[in-house]
Amino acid sequence: MTDNFGTHTNAARRYVVATDGACRGNPGLGGWGAFLTSFDEGRLPRTKALSGAKRHTTNNEMELTAAIRALAWLPANGVPALVQSDSKYVINGMNEWRHGWVAKNWRKPDGKPVKNRELWEALIDTMGDREVTWEWVRGHAGHQGNETADQLANRAIDRMLHGSRA
Repeated sequence: MTDNFGTHTNAARRYVVATDGACRGNPGLGGWGAFLTSFDEGRLPRTKALSGAKRHTTNNEMELTAAIRALAWLPANGVPALVQSDSKYVINGMNEWRHGWVAKNWRKPDGKPVKNRELWEALIDTMGDREVTWEWVRGHAGHQGNETADQLANRAIDRMLHGSRA
């Protein structure tokens, strides 16, 4: 059986996924980027770049969209993934907050509704039963995956501005 990277499925496979969102104005023009690397025992790593843009959005929406789109692209065979993001919003949401939100019917501790609920629900659904580790990385600090994801997000905005398919 093969997956989207064109290699045979393997129990030793894992993915590292770097995601980022960008916004010019908040809200404003936004872009998201994801840089995926597949590691298979005995093979060289394979990479895939994904990106997109939206005319009226927020940075948090783009950060969430990057993670959703990256996980959705991975094959559905449950291979583990490490998602790296410079968004504490995404990382804390997935590592710390989401279970409380769900238990309180998508309410924060102060009783207010959780913003971007639809995106959070989509992210949780997209993750499914895949083992995902969520890791915060410092943005604009030389982390190769994060820098690449940031470039992808900003290029997507540029393509949208110049009329190309985003």
